[in-house]
Amino acid sequence: MSGAVEARLAELGLTLPEVVPPLAAYQPAVLSGVYVYTAGQLPMVEGKLPVTGKVGAEVTPEEAKSLARTCALNALAAVKSVAGDLDRIARVVKVVGFVASASDFTGQPGVVNGASELLAEVLGEKGVHARSAVGVAVLPLDAPVEVELQVELAGA
Repeated sequence: MSGAVEARLAELGLTLPEVVPPLAAYQPAVLSGVYVYTAGQLPMVEGKLPVTGKVGAEVTPEEAKSLARTCALNALAAVKSVAGDLDRIARVVKVVGFVASASDFTGQPGVVNGASELLAEVLGEKGVHARSAVGVAVLPLDAPVEVELQVELAGA
């Protein structure tokens, strides 16, 4: 445990995972001034996608919402990898969620709520953010959802 944020994760029954290794030529997170920008985080659990496919077809919206929570947790791990301590988070500025969607699926905001709700549960007011929820045809590895964060740090 590092501090209050990770203690809150533990209270919620969550563990900060290892940073998901990049799938291509990029870094999981980059620190620029007082901001951390994460790469898009897939819902990897122990190196694997627990579910693949399109939301509204092979994957239910409820499953996808849970996967978005996992993406947000992976994004927090990426933030910690460059910030050193999640207690440095002053606020989550922006969340972008991508949902691999069946052609008639329009519930992307509800899916990405999984990430937004996790950030609010863990960070309180600091987790409240601006957001985009975008439907896409396909994501890497046939993941149903991908989430990226922009976080402002305090004391940087």
